Amino acid sequence: MTATTTTAFATDEARWAAVQRRDSSADGQFWYAVRTTGVYCRPSCGARPALRANISFHASTAAAEQAGFRPCLRCKPDQPPLAERHAALVERICRVIEEADTEPDLLTLAEAANMSQFHLHRIFKAQTGVTPKEYAVAQRQRRMQEKLAEQPTVTDAIYAAGFNSSGRFYATTQGALGMTPTAFRAGGKGATIRFAIAQCSLGAILVASTEVGICAILLGDDPEVLARELQDRFPKAELIGAEPAYEETVARVIGLVEAPELGLDLPLDVRGTAFQQRVWQVLRTIPAGRKVSYTELAQMVGAPKSVRAVAGACAANALAVAIPCHRVVRTDGSLSGYRWGVQRKQALLEREGGK
Repeated sequence: MTATTTTAFATDEARWAAVQRRDSSADGQFWYAVRTTGVYCRPSCGARPALRANISFHASTAAAEQAGFRPCLRCKPDQPPLAERHAALVERICRVIEEADTEPDLLTLAEAANMSQFHLHRIFKAQTGVTPKEYAVAQRQRRMQEKLAEQPTVTDAIYAAGFNSSGRFYATTQGALGMTPTAFRAGGKGATIRFAIAQCSLGAILVASTEVGICAILLGDDPEVLARELQDRFPKAELIGAEPAYEETVARVIGLVEAPELGLDLPLDVRGTAFQQRVWQVLRTIPAGRKVSYTELAQMVGAPKSVRAVAGACAANALAVAIPCHRVVRTDGSLSGYRWGVQRKQALLEREGGK
């Protein structure tokens, strides 16, 4: 309990006001009891408050129970806060998914959580930003990447990762590897990535594309560093550079950097986890000139409690400007870290005229 929070609820008048507005920030700071019912509650309890004359305030659950009150069955004030219970529940369900040999269905997970399928689905998505199924698919994709390096054949890796059939794998992991499993297992061998490095007002820029679409837009000071970054994940991929036919694509990307409000009408090859792709999809709906905080972005994604995960998805973005993570700032409006440098982030925001 911080001194600031304690001071905010130091008087009975302030406590009563918190109860009336069901202020969750007051939970854990004090508890209120109702003489007519004999129960005590959290300030955020959804039950209709009794008359002020029948309410007393207590500094702890022990104090309330010593005064003869029993815990409310609705808000369960003698248990950890609801947010903590939900977080612990989701963490436990994540472990169930991760340790299962095959993908557990929602009914199995709901039984493990001892709640309805609908309730579990809602809580899981609120906590993680993805559904249990999306999380399970992402985990199998991660496991698939690991198994491709361990197993003697791609088929062995598919079954070791928990897929019931190769057809099931290919149907549910489109775009997860960015290439065929065989090519991924071989470090990108057989895959073709066209790229070019040019100069723009923000320094060196690397643009790379697969057959699906643009897979990387990297900014930096040193062209060689950008080229090495492209090679890091797929060292055996065939990298084709300096093709005249690719210059038009590079020019259009540079045009986006110089004037972000114009947008980019080119296909993208977006690779990431289910949650990252969800964040990136929402980022692409934020118009030029608008800034949002990480907290606001988490709410837009549908995962208000996953601010750190949202920030992590922004940091993992490899498509500068096309996926405009530069439009995300701190709650107070100040600029936070940017994969390609805060100065570049500032420059992009200034040329958009963002407020």
